[in-house]
Amino acid sequence: MVCALASACCFGTASVLQAVAARAVETGSGSGVDAMLLLRVLRQWRFAAGLALDGLGFLLQVVALRSLPLYAVGASLAASLAVTAVVAVWLLDTRLSVVEWAAVATMCAGLAMIAPASGVQGQHSGPAALRWSLPGLVLVVLLTGVAAGRIADRPRALLLGLGAGAGFGVVEVAVRLIGPLDIPRIFGDPALYAVLLGGAAGFLLLTSALQRGSVTVATAGMVLFETAGPAVVGILWLGDRPRSGLEWLAAVGFVAAVAGALALTRFGKVAADAPGRPELPAPASGVGRRPGRQPPQRQ
Repeated sequence: MVCALASACCFGTASVLQAVAARAVETGSGSGVDAMLLLRVLRQWRFAAGLALDGLGFLLQVVALRSLPLYAVGASLAASLAVTAVVAVWLLDTRLSVVEWAAVATMCAGLAMIAPASGVQGQHSGPAALRWSLPGLVLVVLLTGVAAGRIADRPRALLLGLGAGAGFGVVEVAVRLIGPLDIPRIFGDPALYAVLLGGAAGFLLLTSALQRGSVTVATAGMVLFETAGPAVVGILWLGDRPRSGLEWLAAVGFVAAVAGALALTRFGKVAADAPGRPELPAPASGVGRRPGRQPPQRQ
């Protein structure tokens, strides 16, 4: 659980650092995609620090996934949104509404309930088809992304967010299914390729959603599938169970953590509001820059 929470802290802080770095670079000419933006932000030490934190967070996530039930890891990783929100108050000069502070407190309370209620990780390997179906599910996710390009912006953002959550959920389940790290035998394990393909597909679909749609809608879809999907797989097929007599506490904690995350979905990708990217819709939850610190208008 310590590794899962530390992973959430890494991911949440990395998002803010990368946003700060992206806002510090000069905006390219024109209104289209600036192909040189990535090269410019890579020169920012904050962006590099964010990438390092992402890498450390992934390693900690793997350790947690190999030790905890999937529902506990998923709820803990959703807490990265709370970390992003709190760190953004400090580094991005944003404000949280009373509702959003309550959401942060709700997530913390949910995790506090999940921690003592979590049982040992299930030892089942699931049906034989599960391991081989994960790469196929990634293909379905990518086809969903292609189909989403033909619909309106708001439902497209939701569909792409759900697809991104499914891709990241595949990573969580696949990490759990990977057997002993025995080289070269591990290279014949389809779960290994599901980790690589699922992560790439999730990142691609989420980036596409944030480019043309609402951050809130896309991140909400991602949070729902990334947490609920692996939790269901873990309980139904992998043997994950809460401690005896504390099932209700684990369920309430999981719902509270996910609900808090959904209330903070605007912070899912704060870097989406960086120079050279489309403007976000006006904050509906009271989040905004403090008076006197308004960003310059684009020409």
